[in-house]
Amino acid sequence: MRRSPPFPELTIWHTLAALLALSSAIPLLVVASSWLVTEQAVWRHLSQTVLSTLLGNTLILAGGVGLGVVLLGTALAGLTSLCQFPGRRFFDWALMLPLAIPTYVLAFTTLGFLDLGSPLQSWLRSHFGPKLPWFPNVRSAGMVVLVLVLVLYPYVYMLARSAFRQQGQRLLEASRILGRGPWGAFFQAALPMARPAIAVGAALAIMESLADFGAVAVFGFDTFTTAIYKSWFGLFNLNAAAQLASLLLLFAALLLTLERRMRGKGRYHGPDQGGRTRPIRLQGTRAWAASAFCGLVFLLAFLLPMGQLLLWAGRRLTLDLDLRYGQLLLHTLLLGGIAALVTTAAALILGFANRRPVPGGDAAVRLATLGYALPGSVLAVGVMLSFTWIDRQLSGWVPGLVLTGSVLGLLLAYGVRFLAVAHGPVESGLARIRPSLEEAARTLGARPNALLKDLYLPMLSPSLLTALPLVLVEVMKEMPATLLLRPFGWDTLAVRIFEMTSEGEWERAALPAVTLVLAGLGPVILLVRRPDSAKVC
Repeated sequence: MRRSPPFPELTIWHTLAALLALSSAIPLLVVASSWLVTEQAVWRHLSQTVLSTLLGNTLILAGGVGLGVVLLGTALAGLTSLCQFPGRRFFDWALMLPLAIPTYVLAFTTLGFLDLGSPLQSWLRSHFGPKLPWFPNVRSAGMVVLVLVLVLYPYVYMLARSAFRQQGQRLLEASRILGRGPWGAFFQAALPMARPAIAVGAALAIMESLADFGAVAVFGFDTFTTAIYKSWFGLFNLNAAAQLASLLLLFAALLLTLERRMRGKGRYHGPDQGGRTRPIRLQGTRAWAASAFCGLVFLLAFLLPMGQLLLWAGRRLTLDLDLRYGQLLLHTLLLGGIAALVTTAAALILGFANRRPVPGGDAAVRLATLGYALPGSVLAVGVMLSFTWIDRQLSGWVPGLVLTGSVLGLLLAYGVRFLAVAHGPVESGLARIRPSLEEAARTLGARPNALLKDLYLPMLSPSLLTALPLVLVEVMKEMPATLLLRPFGWDTLAVRIFEMTSEGEWERAALPAVTLVLAGLGPVILLVRRPDSAKVC
């Protein structure tokens, strides 16, 4: 039986999907092409001064964060999913809230609370003398890793929690029948089955740590992201910044390859769920130890930083809440809103086009959603070089055209970086639409555009309403791309936080930080209340 030719409208959707994949690939190719021009003087200077430090610090950051989020996120997920202890219902959702705090916000609140001259150290010196040899070094690699772990562990916690709950009761009962105790069943059955979810969460956390600029800049901890910024604005060498960015991109690519190789060809399908798992009831000291552990994490990762921010913001509220702050808030919401709409629309195009597979369609989707693995600084360099080349080529044809340093460049970087965030919920929503509905509509003569309008959009509305706020908050929190690509006069809350923290003005950074955290709480609570959304992010 011969297959009927595709509708012309469907060909248009596939073309749009291919263009999206191409737009994501161009910044990467531009960054890679920077090696065509040698920068011997710059690299000689870097190799003689800071290159070994940059490499060592980046490896310490990636390794420490990866190990920390796996241990902390998996332990918390196992406790809240499989055990019963005082406060379990509260901690089950509350431990997700640190995801709403940007890494650089927790970084400067930590310094403001613990650094030399802080109220805590002043009080300790007044009681224990001017020297505190036992007090930890706040500006150390270990503290940077700890701060990032406290912000990023929800990636592992969210996915491992979902994996443990999907396994159901039958898997644990089968292990118990084979003579395993409750903890033996967990370590030998539940934990191995959750390995893919834990690996994905750890990979996301490590990539976020590699991409982080704000937290490491606050602590003065030099990594490749800070070197990219200094090469661009300190040495005024955009090509050297691109070459550094390509090395960071190589880190991300190696990480993704390693994560896939670790999975190999293994399969982790378990038995049917057979009902929710009956939690292990902890007794006595173990129960209160579990509550104390969860409470300590929640205190350090959310309560203390939010309390510090609110205290500082209250002191500066009447001084900083002026017209300029209104402009910062407007720019942040405007850029986030436009980027969220455009990125969600692009995710819808990719998902709808991929419903009718064509050769190379899956590859186009993977390429278009690769941006989430890339640091904002990498994309910023790629976008800047791309637009500089376009401006130069079109200067004779379109006088006055300036794409470099425009809002369009910033929106392109946002779209490439966060398309995967929007694509997850949209793809999940499309998977829940039965093919029989589409086949029935086609039998009645519906064409692709009508299918999208009358069938897919109404049924995808919950997924789209999940993707929009997720991208909005991610864009609001994004610092490196905004800092490097923003047009003149388009400062945002994230840029304001960076400017204040770089000058040590912790209190003046509190008000925009509180605004970002409060804006991020909505999507995080939505993730908790919508488990289907949590699975795809």
